[in-house]
Amino acid sequence: MSDPGPLIIQSDHTIMLEVAHPRYAECRDFLAAFAELVKSPEFIHTYRVTPLSLWNAAAVEISLDEITEGLNRFSRYEPPSNVISDIREWYAVYGRLILEKESGNRLRLSVSDPVILNRIRQDKTLMRFWLEKTPDGFLIDSGDRGNVKHALVKIGYPVRDLCGYLSGDAIDVKLCKKDKDGLPFALRDYQREAVDVFYQSGRAAGGSGIIVLPCGSGKTIIGLGIISRISNHTLIITTSNISVYQWRDELLDKTTLRGEDIGEFTGMTKSVRPITITTYQMLTYRRSKEDPFHYLNIFTEHNWGLIIYDEVHLLPAPVFRATTAIQARRRMGLTATLVREDGKEEDVFALIGPRRYDVPWKTLESRGFIAQAFCTEYRLLLPPEEELRYAHAEKRQRFRIAAENPGKLELVRELLLNHRDDKILIIGQYISQVEKIARTMKLPLITGKTKHADRGKLYEEFRKGDISALVVSKVANFAVDLPDANVMIQVSGTFGSRQEEAQRLGRILRPKQKPSYFYTLVSRETDEQRFAVNRQIFLIEQGYKYQVLSYQT
Repeated sequence: MSDPGPLIIQSDHTIMLEVAHPRYAECRDFLAAFAELVKSPEFIHTYRVTPLSLWNAAAVEISLDEITEGLNRFSRYEPPSNVISDIREWYAVYGRLILEKESGNRLRLSVSDPVILNRIRQDKTLMRFWLEKTPDGFLIDSGDRGNVKHALVKIGYPVRDLCGYLSGDAIDVKLCKKDKDGLPFALRDYQREAVDVFYQSGRAAGGSGIIVLPCGSGKTIIGLGIISRISNHTLIITTSNISVYQWRDELLDKTTLRGEDIGEFTGMTKSVRPITITTYQMLTYRRSKEDPFHYLNIFTEHNWGLIIYDEVHLLPAPVFRATTAIQARRRMGLTATLVREDGKEEDVFALIGPRRYDVPWKTLESRGFIAQAFCTEYRLLLPPEEELRYAHAEKRQRFRIAAENPGKLELVRELLLNHRDDKILIIGQYISQVEKIARTMKLPLITGKTKHADRGKLYEEFRKGDISALVVSKVANFAVDLPDANVMIQVSGTFGSRQEEAQRLGRILRPKQKPSYFYTLVSRETDEQRFAVNRQIFLIEQGYKYQVLSYQT
């Protein structure tokens, strides 16, 4: 009798994968191509098949036969017929609507399914886009390329865009074989693969999409690889001025670009150069809600050949809208998680592109590319006087009272002692809380008010080991380059944000000689504990062991 397969496929479109099975790794790689990982605790990993996950697979040319044959091959039992039927139907939707270039400034939308064609023709919300009806579709203005794709995916009809991309102004960019310190530099194998999968030799089917990799795995380096491959003027949009400086430093350190090739478009400097780096906050700046966005025209007033969206899961709505107008430019999103708290994953698919490449966190950990991490949640009671305040507070105030539990201070002190030989980050949501910790523990503090020069000095001292512990506000959530940190103490967070949990854990995942420790401090039996469940589940889903301990003050 042959060995039972590692998969159990359920009629609700979830798929369970047995981790201990000899064919686990092979099957995991197979599932990653067309299913969404829901959770990955120790023994059974759960995946889900959705229309969007199958559109992503179809967009990167994974065949339906490959999917169905693999499900039959790996499944322990016969796959439910309704699941196979739904997979066939959902997969088949992608490719029925094809967008191609037409003469002049027009594009042709061809619809191969007469039922879908009739529905689209009757949809009043779409009629404004049609310049002319054709026997199998419509002609549209090239300026509506993004608007049409966005509107159609909202009603369940993804568009296969074969219009290709304009070449931006050229600039010669090559990756260096050594960095500025003289150390050897080369893309890791998965980074090279991500670049190849995105670019697809310049074909119209490539050139746009999302790279999903954990923090610390070198997503910025993949961005450098893409820039060198395309060698066009590039706009990089990131989350903060600190991230702007990090991108600039990496470009100067690892490519042949010179300082005069790189522009920074921030509140302090507004310089547009062949490679320009800016922030989402800058692009969405306006004096009042009634005023226009002052700088969104940076998308269209320069001949970009590539636009990179760093931390694309944070893409704000105005930048989504601007992105609809630049569909002729290559677009790449970088992220550690495609989870969006606003549920706009389909918008990312339509306007940036499909998920082109991802590697599970634990896979890179097993290969030594990111650090091994241990996650612990400490639960402690509120002191009696704070418990009284909590009981009488309005719902909105309760979370903050719990988050700023003064008992956390003593626990922080103990953790600092336990990790006296480590590099420690203490991070919190509330300024008053982190200020008190820094003052009490006599530790340096970085908040949004800290001058950039002072931040840079503290980060450098931390990297060198001149200081071993640093207190930071939520300003450190994104793209803070602290490669030597191996302990994170999270004293408070943004409710149950999974995005934030991914970013904070990522701050300590860069590879190092010792394991990393991620501590979350939570007030027991409060709203903070209830919100923490979301964050806890996210880490468990990524495959991390998560222990919960009680702490007595």
